[in-house]
Amino acid sequence: MAKIHVSTTINGEPTEFLCDPADTVLDTLRDTLGLTGSKEGCGSGDCGACSITIDGRLVCSCLVLAAEADGHEIETIEGMAGSDHLHPLQRKFLETAALQCGICTPGFLMAAKSLLEKNPDPTETEVRYWLAGNLCRCTGYDKIVRAVMETAAEMREGAR
Repeated sequence: MAKIHVSTTINGEPTEFLCDPADTVLDTLRDTLGLTGSKEGCGSGDCGACSITIDGRLVCSCLVLAAEADGHEIETIEGMAGSDHLHPLQRKFLETAALQCGICTPGFLMAAKSLLEKNPDPTETEVRYWLAGNLCRCTGYDKIVRAVMETAAEMREGAR
């Protein structure tokens, strides 16, 4: 089977790779490009552990073919932090112990970041709804929701 050449931007960096037609973005990120932050929890789009954004839209990378990424902009958990500082969501997840084993954490962080970019002042119900596509077996969800709500408040305060 012939490989497909893909040109894309990942975390702000122009990137090119070859992939098989059946390769997913998740497979390519992890196995070809060495970006292992996105996790495969289910492989069927049910758990959210592999969440990334493509052109600003939150998606499960296990459901998108790598060839479909051609010409699009991808952001992964590796692109979330600055070179010398954590994103406020990452910092708050650590401060509030909103994580345990870490398998689901990249997906929750990407989903929460996507939410706050679209709605900087979400209600608790909106946060819970937005994060509903992410499953966690360890922590329960209260600390995660609280971390997102506190980050939203801090980011709004900082914007003033």
